[in-house]
Amino acid sequence: MKLGKAAPVHDPRTLMLANYLDTTALPNAPATHTYAKNIPAKGWGMMDNDKIGDCTCAAAGHLIMEWTDDNGALFTPPDADIIGAYSAITGYNPKTGKNDHGAVETKVLNYWRKTGVAGHKIFAYAALEPKNHNHVKLATFLFGGCYIGMSLPITAQKQKVWSVPPGGATGQGAPGSWGGHAVPVIGYDSHGLTLITWGATKRMTWSFWDAYCDESYAVISTDFATQTKSPSGFDLAALQADLKQITA
Repeated sequence: MKLGKAAPVHDPRTLMLANYLDTTALPNAPATHTYAKNIPAKGWGMMDNDKIGDCTCAAAGHLIMEWTDDNGALFTPPDADIIGAYSAITGYNPKTGKNDHGAVETKVLNYWRKTGVAGHKIFAYAALEPKNHNHVKLATFLFGGCYIGMSLPITAQKQKVWSVPPGGATGQGAPGSWGGHAVPVIGYDSHGLTLITWGATKRMTWSFWDAYCDESYAVISTDFATQTKSPSGFDLAALQADLKQITA
């Protein structure tokens, strides 16, 4: 399996989800919720992430699958389209294998918004507050998942469920001792989160999220059924106005 998420590049212009949430008006996120129930646990496809470090683009492809499945018309992006996006963003050469060095998540998100991945564009994205579990739940419930980056420890290589090792986040359990990885979150409950990685669903605990997640974003797309109108308590108009100010 290949990793491929570069270190986070925090652009000060990045919109923050907290600025558009009115928690007094928003419905409470359910205690547990999971999307893409029609897709088998191992039915997501690798999107070549077993061979190259395109996890940042594969994560986008898997979110497109989840959204369109929830919308009743599952679309699976062809591997060639995922590799094409990865190549356009990073300069990766699929013929020679050169420049397979992974990608920065914000660069992928901006490309996804401006150009599209497999013919599918997103409307916007907004960063979540670090370790804010409620925001993760709201982003997943309201927008059909979120796009996250992990600084994975070596101990995660053999874990069925990603969790902080008994010795804590040090040594082989240290953040980044294995490398950076991008995944989409598609569900959660009181014990942890459900994500997609290397073509299959996987679980991680909330403590693992706190220890190893180094960036996370709500992604807003018309591929997701509820995006035909803004959820009550989410200021979509303000987000649209702010987006126009920073679009370049």
